[in-house]
Amino acid sequence: MANSGENMALVATLALVLLVAVTHVESHVNLRLKTDPGLSEEERQFGDWALRHGRVYSGLEERQRRFRVWRENLDYVQRHQGKNSSYQLGLTRFADLTNEEFRRLYTGTRVDSGRVRRSSSSSGFRYKDVVAPESVDWREKGVVTKVKDQGSCGSCWAFSAVGSVEGINAIRTGEAISLSVQELVDCDQKYNQGCNGGLMDYAFDFIIENGGIDTEKDYPYTAYDGRCDVSKKNAKVVTIDGYEDVPENDEEALKKAVAGQPVSVAIEAGGRDFQLYTGGVFTGHCGTDLDHGVLAVGYGTEKDLDYWIVKNSWGEYWGENGYLRMQRNLKDSNAFGLCGINIEPSYAVKTSPNPPNPGPTPPSPSPPEVVSSLSQQ
Repeated sequence: MANSGENMALVATLALVLLVAVTHVESHVNLRLKTDPGLSEEERQFGDWALRHGRVYSGLEERQRRFRVWRENLDYVQRHQGKNSSYQLGLTRFADLTNEEFRRLYTGTRVDSGRVRRSSSSSGFRYKDVVAPESVDWREKGVVTKVKDQGSCGSCWAFSAVGSVEGINAIRTGEAISLSVQELVDCDQKYNQGCNGGLMDYAFDFIIENGGIDTEKDYPYTAYDGRCDVSKKNAKVVTIDGYEDVPENDEEALKKAVAGQPVSVAIEAGGRDFQLYTGGVFTGHCGTDLDHGVLAVGYGTEKDLDYWIVKNSWGEYWGENGYLRMQRNLKDSNAFGLCGINIEPSYAVKTSPNPPNPGPTPPSPSPPEVVSSLSQQ
């Protein structure tokens, strides 16, 4: 019998052939959708949308099902456009997903009902006496790294926590370093569960206990759960000294914290308006079932409407180049804030310098391969 290496090579070759074949068929179908005179205008628009977003479906039946979902979302967008709203909806990259599919694939903050909110820092809330300016945008100060894409992996909690660490590290050192989300996905398993969700405070705990975190370049993101690479886990490029929880349900406290640094926040982001958001100040309906971790990087006001600036992890082609502006200072004095943004904010604390950069780290050796008795015959 062929050895396992030959088998893996054969499987890889067959998979590549299948991918090329499916892509060829899909490209042909897309081209037909653009040129067939018998198609409706909506079908042509769907063909253009699918090409633009690189959608590849398993067959015509699946494609038709996705077209029906896409058309329902198109109707929803058009109904919203008839309203006098402060925010816009459109056919985002998620427009061929039902809202249930979207929530399952692209959110991921876990709720720990037994957790007592706490800070690892003895100071409690260091920004309590800050006089916050009228507006802040940390992107303009060079401390926010580029928008990333979590893919269909519920790792938003890791992107949020890493964003807070990146921000305070850049403020303290003057260098914006993109850090490894994948290290948290693979290695932070005490409570967090990789692509199945997690919490930002537990991610901070992991970084503190590990003595630091590696860079994105050295331990890149894959969008799936992997084996923890111990060698890269031990590459402690950026450290933090603790974290603090912002007083819950206190919007003024959150404003003071964001004036001091980017802050991890949890929100309810599984609604259809989030799925199809393309810009403006979001004032739509959402509850407080926290299901998504994001990063508050500033705040401001537009046409007498106060807003937060929120960095998301759904790529640069969602929202305002990957960002969301959402209403703050709700008129009904909702202490939770829009979508629950005031409930669980927290931020990393850094007072100590980073250790010397260890440079690129070779991957850990793979575990020995288990060879079955059949393969030895």
